[in-house]
Amino acid sequence: MGTARETVAFLGLGGMGRAMAGNALRAGLPTVVWNRTPRAAEALGGLGARVAGSAAEAAAQAAIVVTMVSDVDAVQAVAVDQGMLAALPPGAIWAQMSTIGIAGTERFAALVDRERPDVVFLDAPVAGSRGPAEAGQLAVYASGPTSARERVTPLFDAVGQRTVWVGPVGQGSRLKLVNNMLLAFLAEGVAESVALAQTVGIATETVLTALTGSPILPPWAEAKLRRMARDDYSPEFPLSLALKDVYLALDAVDPARFTVGGCLAAQWQRVLDRGFGGDDLTVVVRAMTPGAA
Repeated sequence: MGTARETVAFLGLGGMGRAMAGNALRAGLPTVVWNRTPRAAEALGGLGARVAGSAAEAAAQAAIVVTMVSDVDAVQAVAVDQGMLAALPPGAIWAQMSTIGIAGTERFAALVDRERPDVVFLDAPVAGSRGPAEAGQLAVYASGPTSARERVTPLFDAVGQRTVWVGPVGQGSRLKLVNNMLLAFLAEGVAESVALAQTVGIATETVLTALTGSPILPPWAEAKLRRMARDDYSPEFPLSLALKDVYLALDAVDPARFTVGGCLAAQWQRVLDRGFGGDDLTVVVRAMTPGAA
């Protein structure tokens, strides 16, 4: 297979996958799309993508296949149950870009080694939420064989503002867990600070005015604070997915050494159990503000 303009298939067209596929199309990459529910695929078809009727059909047409779904079970369903892995042409690249943790990544790497040694498996989760995804400003944490780098560079350049290669398969997922644990603590810090302010009688707008431009408030956290001041918890990064990533990180370590992370997970779980899993992760502030149930 050549290195220029290889066909890319995107399997999974949620908020992230849909944006990434759109950016691939805008970059001029031949693009095939498939989604479990067809409406998102049909919308991209209107922009020039080929719409496949199944995951296997999409994979059979592509030199590079991206899986971008919610969790390890969804990857299993697409890759195995729906025949994606079996349908990949010899020499194809499977770029697994979902966040599925260390054990999940190792599981699929072993599956490829065992069942499709003629396919290249890349572990390449992305950092960033829907806004950066739509703007093509994700960070790609890529790991896998160096021989595949040139072939996937046009794709990674289309979906992200930078690609960080971090070694053999599995290192990308490890770095993504580090990234998302820091993000979780930033979100929790902003939420607890807002809840404290409201509890002692300081308006969120006052906190925003005081902290804007401060070195202790990075741009991502400032953007979240601005949305909280508007009482806007529409999902950029849904709480359910953010909590899933915290659990993946805690599963990879001795939880007795990471007690603060465990406390954060327990609090977020309580908020999720109250029905807020589809809201942005900053909705956790509602569990701490005066009058919260």
